[in-house]
Parts: sequence; C-alpha cells; structure tokens
Amino acid sequence: MKPLTLGAVMLLALSLILTPAHAAAPAVKMAVLVDGQNRSFLPVRFLDGFAGISTGAGADGAITVSQGDKHLTFVRGSLTAQVNGKPAALPAAPFAEQGATYVPAGFLAGQLNLNLTWNSGGTSVTVAAGGDAVALPVVHGIGSLAASQPVTSAERAFKVGSRTYHTRVVTVSLLHPKVRLGVALAQGTVGHVQELKSIAVQNKAVAAINGTFFDAYTKGAYKAPYGYIASGGKLLKNSPGDRRATFVYDANGLAELLPGLDFRGRFDAGVIEGAVQAGPRLVTDGKVSIHVREEGFRDPKILTGGGARSALGITRDHKLLLLTTGGATIPQLAEIMKQAGAYQAMNLDGGASSGLYCNGKYLTAPGRPISNAIIVTLQ
Repeated sequence: MKPLTLGAVMLLALSLILTPAHAAAPAVKMAVLVDGQNRSFLPVRFLDGFAGISTGAGADGAITVSQGDKHLTFVRGSLTAQVNGKPAALPAAPFAEQGATYVPAGFLAGQLNLNLTWNSGGTSVTVAAGGDAVALPVVHGIGSLAASQPVTSAERAFKVGSRTYHTRVVTVSLLHPKVRLGVALAQGTVGHVQELKSIAVQNKAVAAINGTFFDAYTKGAYKAPYGYIASGGKLLKNSPGDRRATFVYDANGLAELLPGLDFRGRFDAGVIEGAVQAGPRLVTDGKVSIHVREEGFRDPKILTGGGARSALGITRDHKLLLLTTGGATIPQLAEIMKQAGAYQAMNLDGGASSGLYCNGKYLTAPGRPISNAIIVTLQ
C-alpha cells in the first residue's frame, strides 16, 4: 500500500473521542512527518497503547508492532518488514528522528486498520481506530522537529495601506522538544491582577503575552476576566454561551483556534490542555476573516478604533506568533498578522493591557497590571 499523501478532508472535531490531552507532555513531540516525496510516516511510539496496539524492541534492534493476531516487525533502513513472520515490501525505509522510529503511515494504516484523516490545510491528521482517535501535527521535512530555535524575538515592520506598523514579534516553535505552553492567572487566582513581567518570572517563562479581556476599571478588588480560561487540563474560568474566538492547544504542541461555542464540547472530551478566549478572529486559513457580530461583539468601535494591540497567530508549520503593535484598527491588525505569516490568528486584549515579554525583559510594556497571560516555558 502506498504511503498516505495529503488530502483536503475536513476534520469533524466534535465527533472525535480523543485521548486526553492533559496527560503528561511527551519528552519529544509526536508528529506525522512528510518527506520530500510527499510520503508520510508515523512514530511507532505513538501507537503503543493506542487501539489495543503494543510495541517493543528486539535485541537485534528490530521494532515490533502488535495488534491482536497481527505482528509486524521493522528494521530501520530496511525496505522489508515482517508480517506474521512473512516478508512484506515497504514503500520507504523506517528511520529514526529524535530517538523515535518512524514507519510509512500508509503501510501501518493498511495492516492495523487505521483511518487517517487530513484536515483541509494539511497541518494535522487524525489517526482513528475503533473508538480511539488522536490528532497529530504534520511536519514537512525529515530532521526538522528540533531544527529551529525554540523561541526567538524580532522587530518587524509591516505596511498596510499607506501606513507602516512597527511591531514586536515573538516566534515560538510549538513542536520543539523543549517548548511548553501555559496559561497563567495573576497571583494564581481568577479575578486578581499582576504585572505581566511578574507573572512571567513567577512561572519561569521565557516569553509571555497578555491574554483575555477583563474588568480593568471596576473599583472592586475582584476584576473579572471575560471568556474561557484553561490550563493544565483544568477549566479555570467558565464562559457558557460565549461565541468569541478561543485559542486552544494540547500537550503535544498542536494549537488551533475554535469558535467559542465549540470549546466546551472539545474540552469535555479531554482534548484541550490550555485555552484563552478573546477575539475577534483575524485570519482563517491564511485569509483575513473578521466577523465581530457573529462572535458577539456589540461595540462598533471594535472595527474602527485604533490603539495598542496584542494578537497571536499560528503558522502552517506550527509556529506560534505573539505580536504587539500600536495604533492599529482590527482590520489593520488582521492584515499585519497575515503578512507576518499567520495561517490562523486572533486578537487579544489590548489598550493598556497590551504587553509582550521575552528573555527577561519587556518588548512592549503594558500600562497596567493584567488578569492572565499566555506563557512559554522551556524544559
């Protein structure tokens, strides 16, 4: 059977019963790798315990994969596998990357009755069998999982119309083995506020950006955040019925943007490790896409007002962009995020809350204490 090639099949995410994402993060991120000939490969260690599959390693270096009465044996670099003791030709040789063995995905799917469904952008694939299903990120290029720096920062200029916007951008390689995402509450408690830099230092973060909107102007001690907030697989702030865009990620580094009404079903299925809801959404599948009324925003100034802005974006190659700029309207911010390379993007709280921290210092200093932050740590 030929290895699976990229297809344009939409994921029916809410129908999936996914392995809980808030289990301990893997020491090395798991992904489907695609080589220069468009051949895809699955990591053998991903299969261990999935859909009744067990894996092992022989004394001779052979890799075994078993499911019921089906027993497969692979050797790195060999184009021949064993299926129940009989030789079977492989379309590509298994190989090692970051200590894991990768085997042609199509061969495994055919032998183990796995269903592989690619999303429309080719950025992730869902592996399903029986009642089990797990979404894995797709990485193009063998040897690329740890090839880039985990976290970098830069000043970048973007021209929108007749105006040039000077921005601060932190780029996070989500699939780098050292990178971990988190959502941190001010003083560890819903309703409190704290300086962004203090939140970052307290959580040993190398990078941090402000998160959700919150009631910054109340005279009371409790300053309520607006929208869903989740971290460590726990729902820290509920927001039923909220339609605003929500940034979510799992422990394996796969991040996406969800409509607010889709969040609770995904979270209750054990899919989500962390989440921040803000909005409006800015970019969808590489195109500017703003629907403020559909997301529940009622203030018309959300589109026309300019000011300090914070935004996040996700690239097709699984990098997280954390960006701040000044004086931009929401449509202008959307164009900035598109030019920055975001395939998906959304707005975060802005104004005096807008802040970006990296490597021990502010790139953009917020004008007030904030309610919560998206943080990046290295392990």
